[in-house]
Amino acid sequence: MNADDRNILGRGRVATRLPAQDLNRARRFYSEQLGLEPVDERPGGLLYRCGGADFVVFQSTGASPGTFTQMAWEVDDIETVMSELKGRGVVFEDVDLPGLLGGGRTTDGIAEIEGNYPSKGAWGERGAWFRDSEGNLLGIGQPVF
Repeated sequence: MNADDRNILGRGRVATRLPAQDLNRARRFYSEQLGLEPVDERPGGLLYRCGGADFVVFQSTGASPGTFTQMAWEVDDIETVMSELKGRGVVFEDVDLPGLLGGGRTTDGIAEIEGNYPSKGAWGERGAWFRDSEGNLLGIGQPVF
């Protein structure tokens, strides 16, 4: 068995799954606050596509703990994206976590993260987090070169 044979999942596409207790409420949030419309749907699920990657919001009786980032978008200009989303009613979270620059706290909703994914050629990342209507913790990040 060679390295390519062992890397069978590396050839697959990643697709995030986010639970929703109220699928109609989630659809409104993703449409009105994030400006996203499903590219496909079935009973109990909505399929979205962003930048060639898929994610599904699915009807679930369970709730997300919302204690960790479940999905994030990489953007070119975090301030512009945040401004647009705030204008649509998205509320960004202030976080206080070890490992963040500036004493571990966000400043104006943005965290400065040193050494995040140097394989991308960046020295760090700027990040921000918000919750969807179902309590899923979502993020946006901008690599810093």
